Amino acid sequence: MPRGRRATTGPPGATAEPGAGRFYMISVVSKAYGIHPQTLRLYEREGLLKPSRTDGNTRLYSEEDLRQLEVILNLTRELGVNLAGVEIVLNMRRKMEQMQEEVSEFVAWVRQELARAAQEGWQERLQEALVRLPPTPLARAATPAAVVPPRPATGSAG
Repeated sequence: MPRGRRATTGPPGATAEPGAGRFYMISVVSKAYGIHPQTLRLYEREGLLKPSRTDGNTRLYSEEDLRQLEVILNLTRELGVNLAGVEIVLNMRRKMEQMQEEVSEFVAWVRQELARAAQEGWQERLQEALVRLPPTPLARAATPAAVVPPRPATGSAG
């Protein structure tokens, strides 16, 4: 298998829980991606990967963990990013995904409100809600200040 690519079929050592997708043991993942198991443990220690554990404390890597691993390997192998940089990039990606979700929720809410307003005849309600006021001057006329004549200069005798 090419280095850095995961198998498309379920390799031996993969387990499946009902409704939870497939999970892979550390030995299977390390062979599939051509990395040492200690590297995977390091990524976990650094907080870059968070595999689940069995009752016997065996690491199980989910499909999401494998996608995260592929990003980590791409950053380190292809782009030369160190682990501190990988952590920053992953945090930024997480924040961007969260912000995208929030923007999507907001856009959906705006669309829903616009649709509701269109059904309720918002233009008529707006006209009824407006109160007509007479125009007011925006700026007051300036009042002339008292003009004080300049004092004559006093000469000093020298």
